[in-house]
Amino acid sequence: MERARERAETAGARLVPWSEGDFELLVRHNSPEMTAHLGGPETHEKLVDRHQRYLGLDGRRGRMFRIVTDPGGETAGIVGFWETTHHGADVWEAGWGVLPECQGRGIAASAVRLVVAEARAAGLHRHLHACPSVANAASNGVCRKAGFTLLGAEDMEYPKGHWMRCNDWRLDLTADQTQSGVQT
Repeated sequence: MERARERAETAGARLVPWSEGDFELLVRHNSPEMTAHLGGPETHEKLVDRHQRYLGLDGRRGRMFRIVTDPGGETAGIVGFWETTHHGADVWEAGWGVLPECQGRGIAASAVRLVVAEARAAGLHRHLHACPSVANAASNGVCRKAGFTLLGAEDMEYPKGHWMRCNDWRLDLTADQTQSGVQT
């Protein structure tokens, strides 16, 4: 059964639940250009593990999606949310990547707004965090456009063994959506 929010659309993007056939999209995201702010490309084995984790997210513990442009139907990237522990609290964390040929069109912000709605509908955690590198101006801009609040910068380990300086952005999923000015 297809849920209404899986069909939800915003300007420029819609979400399609991650499927077995999306592995090649993950491979495309593993380029030096796409992973420059994430510690660099991963091994094939790590990509296979990541793909299996994405397939295992069923909505209760998070969900990953393929971003599709609308109305063109072009695959534009990856977006999702998952459970994590942040400063001792269980929260959702969001992440995304838009392919180079699709960047600069507002697709990431549209897709993240849709993921906010998904995380809100899951109802498990109050907060959704995003932690882009302080050097990743585009992803920090997406956080701002999607209604996140900047809490500050901190050092985070990602991937394991690689420390980076990240901005900690947080969105309160229980906040009144009409007052925030953010459409989800």
